[in-house]
Amino acid sequence: MIVAEAVGRVLADLGVGPVFGVVGSGNFHVTNALRDAGVPFYATRHEGAAATAADACARMTGRLTLVSTHQGCGLTNAVTGIGEAAKSRTPMIVLTAESPESDPLNNFRIDQEALARSVGAVPMRITDPTTVVVDTIRAVHTARFERRTIVLNLPVDVQAMTGAELKSVALKAYPRPTTPDVAELTALIAAAERPVFVAGRGGRGAGAEIRALADACGALLATSAVAHGLFHEDPWALGISGGFSSPLAAELIRDADLLVGWGCALNRWTTRQGKLIGPSARLAQVDLDEDALGAHRPVDVGVVGDSAMTARAVLAGLDGVKTGYRSPELRERIASRARWSAADFADESTSELIDPRTLSSELDRMLPAERIVSVDSGNFMGYPSAYLSVPDEFGFCFTQAFQSIGLGLATAIGAAVARPDRLPVAALGDGGFHMAAGELETVARLGLPMVVIVYNDAAYGAEVHHFTGDHATVRFPPTDIAAIARGFGCTGLTVRTAADLTPVQDWLDGPRDTPLVIDAKIIEDGGSWWLAEAFHGH
Repeated sequence: MIVAEAVGRVLADLGVGPVFGVVGSGNFHVTNALRDAGVPFYATRHEGAAATAADACARMTGRLTLVSTHQGCGLTNAVTGIGEAAKSRTPMIVLTAESPESDPLNNFRIDQEALARSVGAVPMRITDPTTVVVDTIRAVHTARFERRTIVLNLPVDVQAMTGAELKSVALKAYPRPTTPDVAELTALIAAAERPVFVAGRGGRGAGAEIRALADACGALLATSAVAHGLFHEDPWALGISGGFSSPLAAELIRDADLLVGWGCALNRWTTRQGKLIGPSARLAQVDLDEDALGAHRPVDVGVVGDSAMTARAVLAGLDGVKTGYRSPELRERIASRARWSAADFADESTSELIDPRTLSSELDRMLPAERIVSVDSGNFMGYPSAYLSVPDEFGFCFTQAFQSIGLGLATAIGAAVARPDRLPVAALGDGGFHMAAGELETVARLGLPMVVIVYNDAAYGAEVHHFTGDHATVRFPPTDIAAIARGFGCTGLTVRTAADLTPVQDWLDGPRDTPLVIDAKIIEDGGSWWLAEAFHGH
């Protein structure tokens, strides 16, 4: 068995996948080895989209996913997506070919290890047929249990070597929290009168355990943006903590005497540059990564461990049940005001341009509740994040750790592959749409019944609204995005008023056999509320 086949077989045997990629000569054999072993492969039109789609699929399934790229330029094309995954601590392996050491003048030759490190990924390399199984399993271990993005270099000459032998190796388990750490966190929670639990990416698999503990100690529940939906329909859920918080949610988080981050970094975005942390509030963090504890601000208690295990252990140590932050009056306030709604704004639509809040509210009413919303970056992004409800933590995919525009469409592709039972919804700005428009072919080719909402102000709105001076570099002529979409085999719709949304219902009621792209011509909002806050720390 050659090395390329062995890598594919080992990854398949460990349940890794699916794989997204662009196939060239260097990754042809390993990609086919994965396919032959039963791992689904999804071809994108650009390696950057492959990396982001794999990242999104991993987030929405909890599985370790794969990217397959050619050496050199194939890897550099994927770097922004790899950087997003690495900064998000997404367990993902990038299988990339590499030029042989014996050919230093090869046109594809670059320092792929340094490139991986530069964006926070972990570089590894397959060098010998006799160690290929152990080295591949080591990559899987590191990705899964350290929550890292791995760039696994596969030199093309090594890929063709024979002598690889398959063998079984047991996978390790997540670390358990220590008894002293659990006792310290238990005491802190027991003493709190107004606790708030904020679950992040690392808490997404512990929703039931965190909720049970919150019920026992009277905590209110919130999430970071990447865990949005985790506590959907819980009467004590405040929604997203941070720039997207409603006024009531921000008020209640700010008044907490204890904030506990469950797999949550409590970074500048989740705390509004620290403004959501009250002056006397105490802080605690639970994370699998010891280096994450206190990385953004000092904490009173830090626990290394899995969020679900830790929450169960703390619950077992509590003495009785208390009301804490909860009361009948507060429950009513949360029910009526915790989420953004049409009651929070006056519609400023004109006969030619629609208010993005109205657009989002109307689409929230029309689109099926069983949806999976993926949001690109830009001035517009607060509107779909705040006004489009989601059914649970697997209904919202938010690739914003690198703050790059242009990732939203690929994010939606990966999310759609992960959850084919839900309507995939991509929310993009016009800048991000034009950057990634080629992937509409991927959406159409894969037969994804996707709704793509383009918040089109013909500008890079963040820069227009938050910087003074000449804006000629960030404003653009109007474009007919609906016509562009039709050229890729999609259904295109131009929306200027709420009445123009009627065909959306027709598409929803029909066979949904082509993707729907909504070119929404939106008003200029003077700078979105959440971005004004974010630019304070720019």
